[in-house]
Amino acid sequence: MSLGFGHLARIGHLYPSGGLCDYEIQQMSPDGVQFVTTRLPFPSTGIEEDLLLVENLETHARLLADAEVDIIAINCTAATLLSGPDLLNRRVHAATGIESVTTIEAVMAALAATGIHRPALLTPYPDEVVGAEVEYLRTHGIDVVTSLGIPRSTPVEQARIEPQQWQDLADTVDHTAVDGVLFSCAGIRISDRIDSIERRLGLPVVASNQALLWHLLTRLGVPARPDGFGSLFSLSPPTPLLMRS
Repeated sequence: MSLGFGHLARIGHLYPSGGLCDYEIQQMSPDGVQFVTTRLPFPSTGIEEDLLLVENLETHARLLADAEVDIIAINCTAATLLSGPDLLNRRVHAATGIESVTTIEAVMAALAATGIHRPALLTPYPDEVVGAEVEYLRTHGIDVVTSLGIPRSTPVEQARIEPQQWQDLADTVDHTAVDGVLFSCAGIRISDRIDSIERRLGLPVVASNQALLWHLLTRLGVPARPDGFGSLFSLSPPTPLLMRS
């Protein structure tokens, strides 16, 4: 393959239809990493809607397979934790023959890499989704110390939250009571505030799109890492599981 856009990696990106922040993960990506996005139906937020998002997962994944992507990312934190990452990955592979990763897997890997076990959880979710995530994290050894939110009923409204509002909310976290901050949602604008929040709190920060990109670069064996999006990208990744031929 000739050098050009996507010469390091071409990543299939399954993203909620109402979301407006799919640009974030491409914006953070090193040169040579390309995201090809296909949408999954998601006009409003809630547990029922999260489960419906992946109802026809195979159909959408096959569209990405046409682009000969190296891996497929299922990018919705709440939907992937509710439906189960292992099941979703098996479905994608059975439909396309292509490996996939989910946002919740990436978040859990990033929490482990940064040593976060007792985070403050910041979300734009309704209470029922927050409760489901807190329980999921608890069962996987992560105890949420405090949960703060700017709840919104649609992904469009989630994306309209100004980044400064997230920074202001993070500033209210008692940094002595937690060991990190988790911004959970692939549909919020937060990437360009991660560095400043880490500096202000003196704590590591994990955010959904940031964690997913870090995890994908690791899986694909791409050594390049972006600057300015948090300390996560400075951490040595584990041995890559996939390499581009």
